[in-house]
Amino acid sequence: MLILIPRLHAVYRLKPLPFTRLARFKSTMASSLDLEREIETQNALFNELRLSGSDPAGLEEVKKKLGELKRSLGQAKAKAAADGSAASGSKDAAAKKKGRILLKTPKGTRDYGPAEMFCREYVERIVKDCFTTYGGSCLDTPVFERKEILAGKYGEDAKLIFDLMDQGGEQLSLRYDHTVPLARYLSMMGGTNTQSKLWQVGKVYRRDNPVMSKGRMREFSQADFDISGIWDPMIPDAEIISLVCTILSKLDVGEFTIKINHRKILDGIFEVCGVPSEKIRTISSAVDKLDKLPWADVKKEMTEEKGLDPAVADKIGEYVKHKGGPELLDQLLTDPALSANSSAKQGLEDMSLLFTYLSAYNVINRISFDMSLARGLDYYTGIIYEAIVEASAPPGFKANPPVDPSSAPSPAPKKKASKKIKNEDGEEEEEVDESQVGVGSIAAGGRYDGLVGMFSAAAAGDSKHKGSIPCIGISIGLDRIFAIIWPKWVEKGKRSKETMVYVMAAGDGLIVERMKLVKELRDEGIKADFLAKKKPKLPVQFAAGERDEVPFAIILGENEIKEGYVMVKQQKWEMIDGKKVKILAEGDEKGEKVDRGQLVKWLRTTRTWKEWEDGKL
Repeated sequence: MLILIPRLHAVYRLKPLPFTRLARFKSTMASSLDLEREIETQNALFNELRLSGSDPAGLEEVKKKLGELKRSLGQAKAKAAADGSAASGSKDAAAKKKGRILLKTPKGTRDYGPAEMFCREYVERIVKDCFTTYGGSCLDTPVFERKEILAGKYGEDAKLIFDLMDQGGEQLSLRYDHTVPLARYLSMMGGTNTQSKLWQVGKVYRRDNPVMSKGRMREFSQADFDISGIWDPMIPDAEIISLVCTILSKLDVGEFTIKINHRKILDGIFEVCGVPSEKIRTISSAVDKLDKLPWADVKKEMTEEKGLDPAVADKIGEYVKHKGGPELLDQLLTDPALSANSSAKQGLEDMSLLFTYLSAYNVINRISFDMSLARGLDYYTGIIYEAIVEASAPPGFKANPPVDPSSAPSPAPKKKASKKIKNEDGEEEEEVDESQVGVGSIAAGGRYDGLVGMFSAAAAGDSKHKGSIPCIGISIGLDRIFAIIWPKWVEKGKRSKETMVYVMAAGDGLIVERMKLVKELRDEGIKADFLAKKKPKLPVQFAAGERDEVPFAIILGENEIKEGYVMVKQQKWEMIDGKKVKILAEGDEKGEKVDRGQLVKWLRTTRTWKEWEDGKL
């Protein structure tokens, strides 16, 4: 079948003449009109072929050409806008001989240098090792999703989603977390990927007001571990909490607490207290701020901003003040109002079983059953939790403070006078005083049994569609953990490279011999390096190795090569009075004579090697 497809003669026919900016702007607009007419013609052809049941291959070719025309039109319009802007500002542009760019990262983002990345990779290795130890398999999802996938999942935080410009007909947004993309993936798998343990590590994006020094940014890294499928009650929940306790115990974050609550208990409390069903989610968000604000401020938000009856707010306050352990659970089980509420009763039974399993994992001492923990995201359906450390709370607040609505609230720390600044949209917002902000929770998550089913139902166009996969997971904030660990890392004088051997040569440089030895060591799995100079002086080579604090310096010479041995100096560095000082680990100033054939074995059996390998230095 012969198909006639219009050519893009308006765009590619002739080599462009040297127009002025204004003339170029007018010409581009004319080209846009030509393209729009061609798109209209091509679109009519496509519909005609489709309705007549023409050859699929021919139909696909017309469709492809239609897409090319639309992309060309988009480019033409963008060029017209740029030329129009340039034409209007031609006088100003002429006054500037050379344009300038602002060399900085976008708001809420930052670069990490080699030393910082060495620390971050150390954190990430521990997290991934624990993920695999607990039976997890790795998953990777796109950094952006279709906008409709993310819509309606984040409650009041939906305003923080980064939307992208129209890309070829798709409305896209940067992912807000790893949880919703995982649920979309499981739904696309059609429910076949049941009883799985999946983990992801990658960047996520939130259009929040950043506090860089506390690891609260617009682009940040999260590590997620999720368990999906139908299992016996509370076993996966206990497994997740055990996992996060294991990870935080291996990292140098200091003392930590896992705050835990149950959405069903919280929803039951709201029902018992008389909160209208349409206000439950917004009231949850207000209650969740009790770790950062005094009760009086939270009550004011619930009553004045959310429109809740003050008497109902007082009833809520009597419940959310409670926190503790198994003894609190026993107390709540005797509450007749909660026992009569089906939602609260189910949540309390779940918590009782969970505490039994957490005792078996020997982590019950890390748990704080916190009735004020709400987690505002819309998709949580059961257990919710977050990990906090002392640095989580703002200055002047404890990380896990008591909440007592009956007493006068503790005054919030005095804030410095703040000023208004304009954001990217030209709107005024209050500048954040970083000295008055805490790190926040360093890990958080919960059970979300309905999210996968929500996607399956939406895809099937049937709200009663049954295809849900129960899930529970944890998100670990790697940037927040880094913000806590990095100052300690610097204080201890930690290394920024893993190079274990630096190969040097005295005399004539011996570049070929150095290359050969470095190759031999690397083939044996030993991280080795040398100075990329043909005839470097020995002091220069030592300085290069010491800059990276390489523990073994291997020195080659003409005599050593002939006799089949090398000289090895073992060295290490210690922090003394806040300064890094090099000390010799073993041997004298000249080093130790080692047989070339036994070098690898000798290196691996030294005390210096074992200490570096164990991470003690």
